[in-house]
Amino acid sequence: MFIKSQKDFFSGLMFMAVGIAFAWGASTYSLGSGARMGPGYFPLILGVILTFLGAAISVKAMAIPTQDGDRIGKFAWKPLFFIIAANLVFGASIGGLPSIGLPPLGLIVGIFLLTFIAANAGDEFSFKEVAILSVILAVMSYLAFIVLLKLQFPVWPAFITA
Repeated sequence: MFIKSQKDFFSGLMFMAVGIAFAWGASTYSLGSGARMGPGYFPLILGVILTFLGAAISVKAMAIPTQDGDRIGKFAWKPLFFIIAANLVFGASIGGLPSIGLPPLGLIVGIFLLTFIAANAGDEFSFKEVAILSVILAVMSYLAFIVLLKLQFPVWPAFITA
């Protein structure tokens, strides 16, 4: 059968893969029953629903023609690299990397690094806009996680607080 919309077909396959992974992971937990749900009940149901949704999207992509065929373009490596790198750097800045001797840099420095690295994923980069966004995110994160939720992780680099 001919695929009439590549984007829909492959996004449906992606939904099915994630749904199957959730359902499979949930199967290792106790399911319980509808009245007394166990820890694996909700992820299993969510995975099954996501799998069915993905199957419906993929079938629709093969059955209903679209105007231009919705072809898949080239893979966007630059945004993928910068977004993943930003998250890895943020994680390393919060917890540090003891294996290489990097102490924790804290939440504030981590937010600034995350924002500046992730901003490179787009086509345009404005230092002023990214700096303003970084300050707003750092302040809001501090208020939400440290002040309101009282989470215990470093806010500033270890060499400042020591």
